[in-house]
Parts: sequence; structure tokens; C-alpha cells
Amino acid sequence: MNIVVCVKYVPDAQSERTFDSDNTTDRVGVDGLLSEIDEYAVEEALKIVEASDGEVTVVTMGPAQAADAVKKALQMGAHKGVHVSDEALHGSDAPATSLVLAEAIRKIGAPDLVITGMASTDGIMSVVPAMLAERLGLPQVTFASELTVEGDTVTIRRDGDVASETIVASLPALVSVTDQINEPRYPSFKGIMAAKKKPVEQWGLADLGVDAGQVGLDAAWTKVTEFAKRPPREKGTIVVDEGDGGTKLAEFLSAQKFL
Repeated sequence: MNIVVCVKYVPDAQSERTFDSDNTTDRVGVDGLLSEIDEYAVEEALKIVEASDGEVTVVTMGPAQAADAVKKALQMGAHKGVHVSDEALHGSDAPATSLVLAEAIRKIGAPDLVITGMASTDGIMSVVPAMLAERLGLPQVTFASELTVEGDTVTIRRDGDVASETIVASLPALVSVTDQINEPRYPSFKGIMAAKKKPVEQWGLADLGVDAGQVGLDAAWTKVTEFAKRPPREKGTIVVDEGDGGTKLAEFLSAQKFL
């Protein structure tokens, strides 16, 4: 079974994240890493292949630093990688991202399964998997907390607030996974060394046959018009209990409309 896993290089949540002068997320001047939820997607793909046969290809789209996301996946055990990088991609939104990823997957070949994280940890939109499935003409089974492949079908369990659903689709298909599905492995020293010899192809928009006018900031459906740093937290109110502390607390909560 051949599986393609879409991964994303995102700003580290522990770093000082900000925007560039054009109001797009600064992805160059901050530390970044493989999106945490994508690690679960890579792990699930590796488990499926290890239980049967085939290979796992990871694909990402982003600036030069995004190659680190591919490297991490290869260190975990993926077999090869693809990095789509082009200056024209700067500022691309979800529709443009799904377009580029779809064309990259077509160029890779016809995988039996496409796996993604349910959302990136920087965007938290959860729309790219659905858009990608639509562009590829694949059935989508999303938010999987459990995944099994038998024959030419894939079955997932989707856990909701009040119930769990079992969803079955015919292969090829696209599956997005949650962080409940497994426990991602940590790259071993052997895996880190082996990753250095694994093939990683770098493609631009011309290689995919995508017009630059279809991607980038100018083609985005939405734009950030302005931004401001979060104001510092103000000091809290100290209520001195002189026998009427309960009353003062109730009055404060009532004034803030918590009661």
C-alpha cells in the first residue's frame, strides 16, 4: 500500500510569533517544527505500511525551512519526501494550499491512501483535508480517532461529544486523524542517520503546472488588514476579607456579569 502524508512546517508555539509587514504570518524569522498533529498522521501511515507492505511519502509546501518538517517525518520512518517551494506561494490561503497539494499528489502518483492531520497547529481551520479530497475526487473520512484498512476499504471511528461514529469508505480515500489515534514514535539514532540517505524532491509551481496567479497573497480569499500585540495583563483586584469578603466577591462577580 502506498500512502501520502501531507505535513506542515509551523511556527513553534513557544516562540515569539508575529506577522510580517504584509500582515502574513512570519514563518522565516521564528523557530519552527513539524505540526504536532501531523506527527500522528505520519505514525498512522507507518503503522499501516509496517503491518502490510508499501511505502510512505510525505509532502509539504512552504519556504526553505519547511524541509525540516519532511526531515522529521523521514527520521520517524517515512520512505521519501517532496517539498514544494516557490516564492509565489507566500501568503497562500487554504484553497490555494489544497490546490498545490493536490497537484503534488497527482505528480507523486495515485496513492491508495492520503492521510493528514485534522488541522495545522497554526491555522486550526480543519478545512484543507476536505478541500484536498474534493480536488482529488476522493471520499473523505475525517477526524479519525481509530483507523483500520482491510482489503479495498478503510474504516474509521470518529468520536463526538455525545457519540462515536463508524465510517467506511472505499480506497483510494483521504483520512484526517486526531491526536487520539496513536502515540507518535520518537526518531531513533538509526532513523536519524537513515533519513540522510532518503530521497527528497523539491518542486516549484512550474513542475506542478500551477499558475502563480492561482496562489499567493493576491489570490487569497481573505486577508489580514491589521494586527496588534496582545495588551499586557492587568493586575487583579484584591478583596480584603473584613467579615464581608463573601459579599464583596459576589458584588464583583455580579458587576462583571458572571452572576
